[in-house]
Amino acid sequence: MVENRILETESLYLREMNQADLNSLCEIMQDEDTMYAYEGAFNDNEVQEWLDRQISCYAFIESIF
Repeated sequence: MVENRILETESLYLREMNQADLNSLCEIMQDEDTMYAYEGAFNDNEVQEWLDRQISCYAFIESIF
């Protein structure tokens, strides 16, 4: 069983992000072409802050349900 599963279908698997995802997120969020809608790529610190915010949202959502 995989931890932190949010949704799973035959062709899609969603799970909560965690700190182990940082390197993969850096590859995505530090790419200028990918991040054009965010007005540019993030630096290392910005990616870490973004990930930390997402993780804190999980805790908040769990606290209200």
